[in-house]
Amino acid sequence: MPKPVVAIVGRPNVGKSTIFNRIVGERVSIVEDEPGVTRDRIYGSGSWLNHEFNIIDTGGIDIGDEPFLTQIRYQAEIAIDEADVIIFISSGREGITQADEEVAKILYRSKKPVVLAINKIDNFEMRDEIYEFYSLGFGDPFPISGSHGMGIGDLLDAVAKHFPDYSGSDYDDDVIKFCLIGRPNVGKSSLVNAILGEERVIVSNIAGTTRDAIDSPFKNNGQKYVIIDTAGMRKKGKVYENTEKYSVLRALSAIERSDVCCIVIDGETGIIDHDKKVAGYAHEAGRAVIIIVNKWDAVNKDEKTMKEFEDKIRAEFLFLDYAPIVFLSALTKKRIHTLMPMINLACNNHSMRVQTNVLNDIIFDAVAMNPTPTHNGQRLRIFYVTQVAIKPPTFVVFVNEPELLHFSYERFLENRIRESFGFEGTPIKFFARQRN
Repeated sequence: MPKPVVAIVGRPNVGKSTIFNRIVGERVSIVEDEPGVTRDRIYGSGSWLNHEFNIIDTGGIDIGDEPFLTQIRYQAEIAIDEADVIIFISSGREGITQADEEVAKILYRSKKPVVLAINKIDNFEMRDEIYEFYSLGFGDPFPISGSHGMGIGDLLDAVAKHFPDYSGSDYDDDVIKFCLIGRPNVGKSSLVNAILGEERVIVSNIAGTTRDAIDSPFKNNGQKYVIIDTAGMRKKGKVYENTEKYSVLRALSAIERSDVCCIVIDGETGIIDHDKKVAGYAHEAGRAVIIIVNKWDAVNKDEKTMKEFEDKIRAEFLFLDYAPIVFLSALTKKRIHTLMPMINLACNNHSMRVQTNVLNDIIFDAVAMNPTPTHNGQRLRIFYVTQVAIKPPTFVVFVNEPELLHFSYERFLENRIRESFGFEGTPIKFFARQRN
């Protein structure tokens, strides 16, 4: 189910990144007391009450002619185009400026819901300074303080009222939804056409040909699927290009809608650092993951090449040690038949449930072989483990002190569970809880 998208816009140096960090709950954006420090869109996830949403921190919009200000304006306009709700930030210290009025003009054209927030209202005595902002024409302005966290709850209440209703599911529960993600020009569209057996997606060797996420329903051996092709995700600094049309956020939306994410790597050019960044989106979202090495036909290889490439992937993608690797060629369709069974396996494992009694037998056997660690003279005691969720499989470990469950021992338990039940292709989540 896709999440609503919120864009934070405004002229430079009004505190947009500070507000973004408050909502996301971590310091993701660079915060400096200089105009124009945020020169790229920053993406994050936020939640308020029962609502989860994606949020974008944009660079400031300014009417100056400096090149980077033009690029920032470009980014903000694209973000506005994709957002469901826009938070317009201004500053109560400076009052309305000409740049604020220029931002307002852009927002009028967007026809999107706009919530006006006046930042840097750090005490109640300053609240009288917000009344001039009614003249911008966006209704009641919300006085907030990003540095102190004042008024953020009221602001998010107003934002949530404009969220679209995504409660309805696009497809039935028996449909396996999978997406192809990766940097531009790794052959994602060619792979879609190879799977579907028709030229349904435009294929070009020009990076970034695919602009939108494209859904293609089909059947294979009686199973219903939806394949979601996405625009290639570029490195920050290139994302602002007008032709990209905000492809990164749309790819993130495709990940959220998918059961399985296929990370497509170019076998001819090899692995680059950005491939790991792309894969991290799917891993952090808790989706099942398959790594596809495409263009395998173009690789000069011998009997050791595939094993060497696989070892390199395992070394570079340590956080995806659970993901199966498929080598194929979309162009020649060689080994294309190996992909769909792997997607089925990953999807089934992603929704697998383990009976509590069987699970605990495995855990206690593991503890007997490798006793729990001690810290400051206190030993970790595991009382029992239960699975509480699927997609991804999520386990709660009831212990005497949650702080005693070290990451290394948690990893040991995860490995024992994987050895016993498989779970190939899916991440596993653990939570430690103190038994009452």
